Amino acid sequence: MIDLGPIDLSPLNIAALGLFGVCWLFYQPLLTLLGRRGGAVINTDLAVVRSAWMHNMAKRQNRFMDGQLLAQTLSSSSFFASSNLILIAATAGVLFGGQASFRNVSSLAVIKTSSRLLFELELALVVVTLARGLLDFIWGIRQLNYVLAAIGATPEHADDDTHHAFGDAAGRLLNPALHSVNAGVRGYYFALAAAAWLFGPIPFIAATLGAVGLLVWRQRRSPAAYAIADLRKLIENYSPPAGAASRTAVESEPGGASLP
Repeated sequence: MIDLGPIDLSPLNIAALGLFGVCWLFYQPLLTLLGRRGGAVINTDLAVVRSAWMHNMAKRQNRFMDGQLLAQTLSSSSFFASSNLILIAATAGVLFGGQASFRNVSSLAVIKTSSRLLFELELALVVVTLARGLLDFIWGIRQLNYVLAAIGATPEHADDDTHHAFGDAAGRLLNPALHSVNAGVRGYYFALAAAAWLFGPIPFIAATLGAVGLLVWRQRRSPAAYAIADLRKLIENYSPPAGAASRTAVESEPGGASLP
């Protein structure tokens, strides 16, 4: 039997791990609560912006640009998913490297691990964090493919009610798709925080609080958050000029003339 040594889960290590678990698992519900209470929250405001995008897409005859934008998002998501998989493979390689990996890593002065079992627990936390992010990326990519299918299925010539229904359905696909992609990207923040456990419980706590603080600041207080909040207000307060609906209907008729 392999002796992994005693695991040094001191009260400080347990507190650091518990804090990480709470922040990692409950960050999204906290963000949702902040969005309901008002104020700039990028994820909440972007849901309105994306829905407006899909409603406008449904009214356009030429949807090439919409497909190109989503294809670019799909490509970026695939890149992040591939990078995530490489990181998981690299970390798992060290995790299952056995005594040799532990001996090499523990020889570094900056690594604070008292036993091989604790060391493997620290690496396992990084792997689990990255794996959850990978699953989010995979689900987001699949949903983005569904959105592309919805864009392709939207009829060019239809009445406003039909276009609105198609746009609403596409928006209800796009929002959770990009929500999953965002969750995958967020996994990198928490994976870095989990990796800080290798340097001791105090750096682990600091990195966890720092990751959450940075994420909340970017969601609520960054220049992008304020700009997107203003964009949401513009969308919600926008009313099409008189005659725009009838002009769109004329242009949508088969063989209808294009107005300058």
